[in-house]
Amino acid sequence: MRKGLLQEIISKAMYADDINMYIVCYRDMDTLKEVTLKDFLGLSDNFQLIPASRIVYIKRGDKIIYSKRSNR
Repeated sequence: MRKGLLQEIISKAMYADDINMYIVCYRDMDTLKEVTLKDFLGLSDNFQLIPASRIVYIKRGDKIIYSKRSNR
């Protein structure tokens, strides 16, 4: 995974906040899926099966705190 904003958000969620409050939206073939960050880390096997590049956005509650579009 690339270092930067995405890594900071994940680290904060894991160690300084409630990881279950974070929702990850990622591309899965032709669809978008939303899961909790905790579930995503398990599904992705720590980014081995689902790379960070497939993350579209991360929300904390109702607020989008990371968006792939805004980071290009």
